[in-house]
Amino acid sequence: PTADTLADWSGVASGLHAAWGTTDKRYARSVVPCAAESECRLTAWRGERVSAQLVLWSVDSVGGVECRIGKFRSDGACLPAGIAQARFVRYVLTDTFGPGCGHRKDGDFPVSLAADMLDTLGRFDMDARTARPVWLTVSAPAGVYRSCVEVTGCGVKSLELPLELRVQERRLPRPAEWSYHLDLWQHPAAAARVMGLALWSDAHFDALRPLVRMLADAGQKVVTATLNKDPWNNQCYDAYADMIVWTRLADGTWEYDFTVFDRWVRFMLDLGVGKYVNCYSMLPWNNMLHYRDAATGEWVDVKAEPGQPAFDEMWRPFLADFVRHLEEKGWLAKTCIAMDERSPEQMEIAVAFLAEHAPQLGIALADNHDSYKRYPQLHDICVSARQEVAPEDIAARRAAGQVTTYYVCCSHQHVHLLRSGRGDRGGVVRRGQRLRRLPALGLQLVDGRPAARFAFPHVARGRYLRRLSGRPVVDPFRAPVRRDSGCREDPYPARRSGPRELGRGRRKTGAAR
Repeated sequence: PTADTLADWSGVASGLHAAWGTTDKRYARSVVPCAAESECRLTAWRGERVSAQLVLWSVDSVGGVECRIGKFRSDGACLPAGIAQARFVRYVLTDTFGPGCGHRKDGDFPVSLAADMLDTLGRFDMDARTARPVWLTVSAPAGVYRSCVEVTGCGVKSLELPLELRVQERRLPRPAEWSYHLDLWQHPAAAARVMGLALWSDAHFDALRPLVRMLADAGQKVVTATLNKDPWNNQCYDAYADMIVWTRLADGTWEYDFTVFDRWVRFMLDLGVGKYVNCYSMLPWNNMLHYRDAATGEWVDVKAEPGQPAFDEMWRPFLADFVRHLEEKGWLAKTCIAMDERSPEQMEIAVAFLAEHAPQLGIALADNHDSYKRYPQLHDICVSARQEVAPEDIAARRAAGQVTTYYVCCSHQHVHLLRSGRGDRGGVVRRGQRLRRLPALGLQLVDGRPAARFAFPHVARGRYLRRLSGRPVVDPFRAPVRRDSGCREDPYPARRSGPRELGRGRRKTGAAR
């Protein structure tokens, strides 16, 4: 779909070619790659996972291409090939940033191919005059090890690329020990739709299990839960599903079914995620709630504007029962009522209401109104990367045990976009703070400390405020961008990931608060 399909391949000899490339570059599918390294040397800490990228290309079509990693040998040990994994990088469709957030129509913006999905296929057929990156990940105990990657294909000479891994004595702690605060919003309903599974069924939870383990392995600290109907007014391709069913009985009293909420939170806790539980939202984007009328069996929509009688009527009894339920489960101390990008006027009403009727609950806010100073009592403040938090405020909140992070979303260009390169690791000076973009993780460093607050898809939405099971689009295997900005889902369905996959790395170990 782009001009690179006209690239000149006349100087490429027949047969399959391979060389080590760099993890900081996306290699175009139709262009002869500039990769010439014959050997790869990786350095890691104990417990760390490191990555490398090799590139295959051919002027002829080659069927059945496979990559096999050999055993890792040192002077005193031999490690199995299973400590490493090689995955073909699949090309998917993306578009340009354009105006950022907003609904898009097909054809509004130029479309191109981007090397992004780490596929699980064991072999791959290559078309003529194309390149194909292969992404390797390796982890090992201390020592110096040597291996090789063998590339084979039907009717072509096999190739071997040497690989050296030098693992230092210094140890990277287990993800559960990291102080780094990672909050990738989960969206399990989207995963159910993409994988064709009944929502909240046993099969649904089974399919989510390996994805949540990926989150835990990345140091995820927060469970994303819903309180009522979709808090974002169906902003994503898939609406968020109810986790708590509200029922109004014939005598006017309320009953709340926490079955799904309890199972979801317990599921996340058992897999190592759940230092905090953020529940969205007392302030949905359209302020709409709903409940089931026990007398008629019908669902009733209610506009619950902050400060209006309906707000008090709906939220006062719920909060009382919710606090009681959380106390019984032992989850009260870790639970926050969470709001996303709500106005200061609405936030002040909600904060005062919670202080009066449920002071035991924490409060979390993703703030794009530069209003965080109004709410010093909030446990979890996540500020838009376009704004800043004064260093003295960060220090005071950290001393009080509060979380202060930055987030990026569809309005922020050059952050985890499919079309952006992965090697832009230069420091950016902005209002006296140093924000350093590490595209491989989508990680923000604030004064040298990670301050991440973005998301995850297929259990998280596909961007920086991502959601588990991302904001999946109609066909995430072909065009994993959502409605704006060329942002993608991460991870892809069925345990596929991307080159910026979350994993164990030294850059994640600093404190984020």
